Amino acid sequence: MLDTLLTNFRLFLLVFARLAALFEVAPLFSSEAIPQPAKLGFALFATALVLPWIAAAGYPLPAATGHYLLLVAGEALIGLIMGFFLNLIFAVFQAAGQYFSLQIGFGASEVFDPLAEIEIPLMGQFLNVVGMLTFLVVSGAQKLVLVGVYRSFQAVRAADLVAGRGLLTGELVASIGRLFADALTISFPILGTLLLVSVAMGLLAKAAPQMNLLLMGFPFSIGVAFLIMVLAMPFLVGSISRVVDGGFEALSGLLDKLGPATRGVMR
Repeated sequence: MLDTLLTNFRLFLLVFARLAALFEVAPLFSSEAIPQPAKLGFALFATALVLPWIAAAGYPLPAATGHYLLLVAGEALIGLIMGFFLNLIFAVFQAAGQYFSLQIGFGASEVFDPLAEIEIPLMGQFLNVVGMLTFLVVSGAQKLVLVGVYRSFQAVRAADLVAGRGLLTGELVASIGRLFADALTISFPILGTLLLVSVAMGLLAKAAPQMNLLLMGFPFSIGVAFLIMVLAMPFLVGSISRVVDGGFEALSGLLDKLGPATRGVMR
């Protein structure tokens, strides 16, 4: 009886290490507005829910204490990796706002983002809030639990990281490339319009050098950018929704590639 309890407790610590690390850095859950006891309590609750299934499916535990501690560190690293890849989703929205903040004239105005704990341009914060609300509307929190908790234990264990470290590097580079591509896609309606406004202002400056287009240009650019933003908001929300879904699909694909081809009952 004592051996069974000890084995389950060791398995409980392994599962808790991954989930605590995931909720510590995952989008929304990593916000400073959420108290640390609440994050740990949610991780404990999620661990208690999935522990019977993981124990029934089988999770080999090493007998040596040193190997077990390395396994705990590996599980925590898996949680951090998943949280990092999901955070790249919100980095897309911040980068999209930074693309056209300077063109509008808001490049010097920065606000503090409590989620990322950094100062970002005003338009980056605006798109970040829109992205956060879209994340909730498309059931991003539920997908985070399904992919980060249920799906991750189906696909990968700490021992798989050793064989998949090269794959992680390649996926990291590809994800950063997708970050800039998605950010450009989201910001292109506003960025392209502002580029046309800049070209038009340049032509006017050539045609009428006596006009002070520097003072006229900034209010006009701000007004046009806001107008295009309002008109394109349904399309922006659709693009943000596709970015969120694509981020979860990429994470699920990464977990499938990291795990072995067969997983017995867990597959």
